[in-house]
Amino acid sequence: MSKRLGVSIYPNHSTVEEDKEYLALAASYGFERVFTCLLSVEGNKDEILANFKETIAFAREKGMEVIADISPRIFKELNISYDDLSFFADLGAHGIRLDLGYTGHEESMMSYNPYNLKIELNMSNATKYIDNIMTYQPNKDRLLGCHNFYPHRYSGLSYPFFIDCSKKFKEIGMRTAAFVSSAEATFGPWPVMEGLPTLEMHRNLPIDVQAKHLFATGLIDDVIISNAYASEEELKSLSELNPAKLTFTVEVHESTTDLEKTILFAEPHFYRGDVSDYLIRSTQSRVKYRGHDFPPHHAVNIRRGDIVIENNYYAQYTGELQIALQDMENSGKTNVVGRIREEEIFLLDYLKPWGKFAFKAE
Repeated sequence: MSKRLGVSIYPNHSTVEEDKEYLALAASYGFERVFTCLLSVEGNKDEILANFKETIAFAREKGMEVIADISPRIFKELNISYDDLSFFADLGAHGIRLDLGYTGHEESMMSYNPYNLKIELNMSNATKYIDNIMTYQPNKDRLLGCHNFYPHRYSGLSYPFFIDCSKKFKEIGMRTAAFVSSAEATFGPWPVMEGLPTLEMHRNLPIDVQAKHLFATGLIDDVIISNAYASEEELKSLSELNPAKLTFTVEVHESTTDLEKTILFAEPHFYRGDVSDYLIRSTQSRVKYRGHDFPPHHAVNIRRGDIVIENNYYAQYTGELQIALQDMENSGKTNVVGRIREEEIFLLDYLKPWGKFAFKAE
């Protein structure tokens, strides 16, 4: 299943022009999804809905899929029923997100709506909710799953809970989504915003690391920036990610040779299958560069997260690249050529034997 990136807009807290400018920028970086919500229709209802419709139409012109989160209060204010979704079709949305669900039967009926609207379900619960919906034989092709986001510090999902919830949806083949938080954005849907991630552990991490982690779990297909507006630098950093291959950002040491840099950045790497507690071994470079010169340098003691290449003193191992999983003494036969960015070292736990990985210079 292809991976996608998305952004969020909040028309109740912005202008049509600002939202269009942001959507155009995000689309230029390959973003394909838009999360939005209609929080209220207080004031001039016709004007609010017209602006909402105009913004959605613009997103569609840019090739972006728009899912609208509509609260139960809005359903009531606009006299909308689950068995008539024409309102959302008229708005131009591709689908609706149900933050609060029904009994299962209603969701199933919604999935057969005549407007081809997708129905996005709240993934952030550990109940039998999705199992119950499936008993009512929904149109699975129209169902999506998406986690919540959490503006209050310490209120985000715990990692084990997130995994349990996500597996329930992924095991039935449903497309899944979760949110990452921009450090540059200034607003979300509510007055309180101390970051806006799905996972609490992400709240203070760089946005690209949050996204790398979500993709690395293998349980999330779409990563959406929850708050507005992310900076162009943040959009660019996400657009450059490879969701299929864990790519570590590294600081290269000054003494690292050109040949070692070639091995780091230009050669393919995979996690050798005979697993060690101490090292992730990428061994093809020692074969390709057998007989080349790897003079000793920066042979300091090794820390978890260091990237090393064996030097001339290591005989048949010379030229082999490794990533340290633990702190180790250096015999002098190993060159420490770089170090994974501190915020990303925990991602080493997501590399599996035979898994492919890469490096990017900081």
